Amino acid sequence: MLFRSVAFSSLLSVAVDSDDLAKNNNLVRIPMKKISSHEMVAQHLKRERDALLANSHDRNYPDHTGVSLRGTFQDQVAVANARESTLSYTPISTASVTLASGKSENIIIKDYSNAQYFGEILIGTPPQKFTVVFDTGSSNLWVPKVDCQNCGYWFIHGGKNKFDNSKSSTYQADGSDFHIQYGSGDVQGYFSVDTVTLADDIVVQNQKFAEVQNAGGLGVGYIMGKFDGILGLGFEGLSLGGAATVFKNAIDQGLVNMPVFAFALGDETDGELTIGGYDDSKFQGDITWIPLSEPKYWQISIDSITLGGYSSGPTSGIVDSGTSLITGPSLQIMQIASKVGAMPNLLGQYSIDCAKVPDLPDLEFNINGKGWKVPGKDLVIESGGMCVFAMMGMDIPATEGENVPAWILGDVFMRKFYTIFDYGNERVGLAELN
Repeated sequence: MLFRSVAFSSLLSVAVDSDDLAKNNNLVRIPMKKISSHEMVAQHLKRERDALLANSHDRNYPDHTGVSLRGTFQDQVAVANARESTLSYTPISTASVTLASGKSENIIIKDYSNAQYFGEILIGTPPQKFTVVFDTGSSNLWVPKVDCQNCGYWFIHGGKNKFDNSKSSTYQADGSDFHIQYGSGDVQGYFSVDTVTLADDIVVQNQKFAEVQNAGGLGVGYIMGKFDGILGLGFEGLSLGGAATVFKNAIDQGLVNMPVFAFALGDETDGELTIGGYDDSKFQGDITWIPLSEPKYWQISIDSITLGGYSSGPTSGIVDSGTSLITGPSLQIMQIASKVGAMPNLLGQYSIDCAKVPDLPDLEFNINGKGWKVPGKDLVIESGGMCVFAMMGMDIPATEGENVPAWILGDVFMRKFYTIFDYGNERVGLAELN
């Protein structure tokens, strides 16, 4: 997910009949894969070891709440972009459109250790395949290009798939710079235009996307990650370079049945992303619709957050498929961690004695008059006798007048509920999974 200071642009407003949204005819399923808990914990331990070695010359170790190292690439990006301040963005305006008769299809989302979720897309003609994180916390599509520097190695997960624009007959040069300054360094490339295909045959024409030439700013988390790039599913106000999002273009080109997409994230198993509607076979009971407090991120108001003896007042958060953990203000996460006996480490994360996991209290988000519980046992990522607490402190800075969320409801939250993103009505829907 990406946090950026941008002006909010006018957003698409399309009336959607909630009964029509649930039609399952011709659903497009996008498979989603996920990395394993074993690998996430292994990466966590390696980073903790490296941090100890890096600071071994100094007995005064840095306070854990100030360390920006993260357990996964998605989280590294979240922190880096929260601190980003030098970029200039050009938001685009969107006009109301009349939807043509489109499709509703599903993409399988692969689950890798309850820590990374990713699926496949195609770019170019003939199509070149890429594995991407479908990220509701950002709005650009980017993949590495051929000869990209710091973009992985063949002996790690077989290397990254890289786009070769010389092999695509539908490629169009754009040439404008794509440049992000992360906390750990630069990510550089340039914009291009080509055809992007979702699922089997949602073919988006003239999609502006970025070819990354140097991904060094993403660090080892990207090199070790099992994905090539990111496909942002946020609003246009977050988009670099004035690029319409892939989903916005799919709407404008009449390719989707409804301006809606939905996630059923797997729990140690594959999940699905439905494009152009939602799949009512995935959940039970009614959908609770939650209006967005600001349609830039998928940001909602939260009445309170409770865990054991801890309780917060009213706050805000974003529902973010691109962040692995649940994050909140550092002080409040510290209070929650102390309630359950989780101990801080140099990475800004917390570890917990695995023997305590069965007795962990539930975490409950009270949203729109209803409680949404994440069971205590699901607040831990466990492998090989090591347990990492799945909540982390992150203080998100804001410029004057900017409304930024205090909490990020990442994959730890989303995999407990069927989550619907209604772009047309600017709302999020939650329902109990089957």
